[in-house]
Amino acid sequence: MHRFPVRVYFEDTDLSGVVYHANYLRFLERARSDLLRVIGIDQRGAHARGEGVYAIADMALRFVAPARLDDDLVVETRCLEVGGATVVMAQRILRGIDLLLEARVRAAFLTLGGRPRRQPREWVARYRDLSSAVQSA
Repeated sequence: MHRFPVRVYFEDTDLSGVVYHANYLRFLERARSDLLRVIGIDQRGAHARGEGVYAIADMALRFVAPARLDDDLVVETRCLEVGGATVVMAQRILRGIDLLLEARVRAAFLTLGGRPRRQPREWVARYRDLSSAVQSA
């Protein structure tokens, strides 16, 4: 499991002082991108070489409780499934031990023209290592 810290700033909140719902998507994206960087997946390099890019194909969210200004949050990310052209991740946003949000995200690897294509083999292997570790834990 990858853990990514986030602090809530004024710009993240709405008029009521809680995190605006769309900003949770930014927190989740940052955590997923950081996970890929940590495991050695070079998204920028793949794009520059014309190999492809990830796009979110499906996302389900469950909001449990609000985050507020100056909260210290942690986004937990786990790899659940990996296929030839897709990866599914489970994510949670926590404030301490309190669950604020749960997400299930499926990302598809696409050509620069937007057509599905297989992910690089070494990426699939890294994802499988992550999902195996989750299943055995």
